[in-house]
Amino acid sequence: MRIKSQKDFWAGVLYVVVGGGFALGAPSYTIGTAARMGPGYFPLVVGILLAMLGLVIVLRALVIQTPDGEPVGPWAWRPLVFIILANFLFGILLGGVPALGIPPMGVIVAIVALTLVSALAGSEFRLREVALLAAVLAIGSWAVFVRGLNLQLQVWPGFIAG
Repeated sequence: MRIKSQKDFWAGVLYVVVGGGFALGAPSYTIGTAARMGPGYFPLVVGILLAMLGLVIVLRALVIQTPDGEPVGPWAWRPLVFIILANFLFGILLGGVPALGIPPMGVIVAIVALTLVSALAGSEFRLREVALLAAVLAIGSWAVFVRGLNLQLQVWPGFIAG
């Protein structure tokens, strides 16, 4: 059978793989019932729904011709690398890596670094705009998570906060 919409086909395959992965990983937690949900219930249900949606998209891609049915182009390596790097850097800065001697730097520094590195993924980088966005995101995150929800997050690096 010939694929009539490459983009839809591969998006559907991605949905099936991710949804299947969550559905297969969920039983390692307690599932529970609909009335008394365990920690594995939500990932199981969402994983199954995502996989089913992916199957529908794959089947439609095999049957229905779409205007944008041309083959999928080459991978966009730059955004892929910078977005993944930004997320790793965020996790490292937020929690630190004691085994490597990297202390936690706090939520403000982690969000600013996340914003700056992920902005490098785009084709245009304007430092002034990215710095303003980083400041707004850092202050907004502090206001929502630390002040609003009263989460116990380290806000600043230890050498600043004391």
